Amino acid sequence: MSTSEAQRNILVVDDESQITRVLRTALSGHGYNVRSAGDGDEALEVMRQWTPDLVITDLSMPNMGGLELCRRIRAKSSVPIIVLSVRGEEKPKVDALDLGADDYVTKPFNMNELLARVRAGLRRASVPAQEEDAVEIEAGDFHIDLLTRLVKVRDREVRLTPKEFDLLSYLAKNPGRVITHRTLLASVWGGMSTQQPEYLHVFMNHLRKKLEPEDGSVRYLVTEKWVGYRFEPGDSK
Repeated sequence: MSTSEAQRNILVVDDESQITRVLRTALSGHGYNVRSAGDGDEALEVMRQWTPDLVITDLSMPNMGGLELCRRIRAKSSVPIIVLSVRGEEKPKVDALDLGADDYVTKPFNMNELLARVRAGLRRASVPAQEEDAVEIEAGDFHIDLLTRLVKVRDREVRLTPKEFDLLSYLAKNPGRVITHRTLLASVWGGMSTQQPEYLHVFMNHLRKKLEPEDGSVRYLVTEKWVGYRFEPGDSK
C-alpha cells in the first residue's frame, strides 16, 4: 500500500457483527483506520465526531437502512460510498447508486475484490472532479475536447454523433463509477426518457463499435448487468 492510501479512515456500517468484524480485520491489516456502526443512525453519529475517507454500508439494516444513509451523507458530503448488496436484489442497489453511492459489491463478496474497490474509490476521491466549465477531459487513453467535440482514443480520432458524444462525455466525467441506466438517460436524454432504456442500449452499442478494440473485447465501456455502465479510461499513453 502506498503512503497516500495508508492511514485513510473507513467507516463500515452493517448490523451483522460477523461482517463488521471480518471487514475491520481485513481493512486494518491493510493499513486503514476503521470504525464501525450497526445502522445508519449510529453511522451518522460516528461521522459527527470522526471524518471517514470512505464509507462501506449494507443496504438492509434495522432503523435507518443503507438507502436513507446514502441520502443523508450525500446531502452534506462527497465521501465515496460502497454499498453491500445481496445477490439478486437489483432494485435497492440501483436506488443506492442513484442516491449517490459510488460502487457496490455483492454478498458473499471476495475480500480482494472489495479491497480493490476501496482502493479505486479512494483514488477517485483524490482526483479533482471535472469542472463544469472545463474545455477538455484527459482520462487514460482518451482526449475529449468539449468545445470542438473532438474525441481521440490513443491518438486515433473518432467521429461521434452529437448524442454519442454527450453520452461519452458524461461517462468520462465520472471514470470508474457505476452509472445507472436511469441516471444516464436522465442526464443525456432528459428526465422523460428514464423509462426508455432502449435508447441507451442502442447508443452504447454504437459507442463500443467506435471506441473498443477491433478484436471485440470490452475495455472501456463495461456493463454492470441490470444496473448500468462503468467507464474505464484505460492506461495513460
